[in-house]
Amino acid sequence: MKEAASPDRPVWIMLLALTCGFILSQAWRTVAAIMAVPLQAEFGLSAQQLGLFAGAFHFAFGLMQLVMGISIDLQGVRRTVLLAFPVAIAGSVLASLAHSFSALLFAQVLIGVGCAPAFLVCTVFIARHFPAARFAAISGLTLGLGGIGMLLTGTPLAWLIQDTSWRMGFAVLGGMAGVAWLLIFWLVHEPAGTQGTGRRESIREALAKFAALLTMPHTLGIVLLACVGYASFISLRGLWLGPLLAQRDGFSLVQSGNVALVMSVTSLFGPPLFGRLDPGPKHRRRWIVGFTLLAASLFAAFALIHNAVIDVVGPIVIGLLSGYLVLQYADVRAAYPAALTGRAMAVFTMAMFLGVAAMQWFTGVVASSAAAWGIDPFTAVFASMATLLVCGAAAFVLLPGPVNPA
Repeated sequence: MKEAASPDRPVWIMLLALTCGFILSQAWRTVAAIMAVPLQAEFGLSAQQLGLFAGAFHFAFGLMQLVMGISIDLQGVRRTVLLAFPVAIAGSVLASLAHSFSALLFAQVLIGVGCAPAFLVCTVFIARHFPAARFAAISGLTLGLGGIGMLLTGTPLAWLIQDTSWRMGFAVLGGMAGVAWLLIFWLVHEPAGTQGTGRRESIREALAKFAALLTMPHTLGIVLLACVGYASFISLRGLWLGPLLAQRDGFSLVQSGNVALVMSVTSLFGPPLFGRLDPGPKHRRRWIVGFTLLAASLFAAFALIHNAVIDVVGPIVIGLLSGYLVLQYADVRAAYPAALTGRAMAVFTMAMFLGVAAMQWFTGVVASSAAAWGIDPFTAVFASMATLLVCGAAAFVLLPGPVNPA
């Protein structure tokens, strides 16, 4: 038994090292909520500038997915993350020293670029080094562990900033990222033959394969659903939950924060749960559609039923339900040949994070327009989110799917 288990042990250790980078990525992604007040006080930021600060990470992160996907397929997981992550560390250092909003914004872009491969390398590593039947379960566990980063930017970061400054927050995250980089450098060594034994393809050939991926009939349905699923969860948790509870239900800031905390905690358990419940390629797509429509019904309930119990329990359920994202990753893993795994995951991840930015902007426009027409803004916002989820599910069903899912 020992001999059979020992080859698998280094693979798990390597995955845990890569997950450390993903945890830091999740932490940087959520610093804006805690740093908003001190940043506004020091730089005199408007709400629009604060939104730009928060969104800069996601835009840079999303746009770099294509580059990182090609790099992973050509250069491998280890080399890609070791080259990219120092950019995030440099961005964190720059942010801690920034004395202007433009410098702070540039730092956020650097952090987004450096974090771009953080989860992508984990999913590709899992796809390459674990059996396909275990992909959803192990990806779910990795997603759950990544949620530790969101907990770091809750009470611990708030305490640190309160006792020191927001600059120290960036400095500490940069130091932790440096430790994560060293762990990856020391522990992650991809087995020989990971990239194949044939001739290494050129950049032009890689781009041609990427273009071919985009023209595959089943890519469009995958991308359209990816744009709305995760975006609805993040838009609720990161933008609309607080205003909903405070303005509609009269909750205090602390009470709203307690609901947000419980929602975040339940979201940690969702990915491992859905990973273990993965029904396999035969039924996985039906499950994805079903859970998307269930999420849409919860958002519709927010829109149509003005009830404090629903406004509290619904987000907590959505936090747990958000774990079905791992089924979408498994679907992407099964829908493309192994040579395109990195690029396919990159397209999916890019669609998710650009979808977050687009949905937050769009729902802001909807809320403003609804108020101008005398319509309850929350009714309009959540009705629009429910509609987008239904449209995403319809596209996933009605557009061509993969011919023979792996």
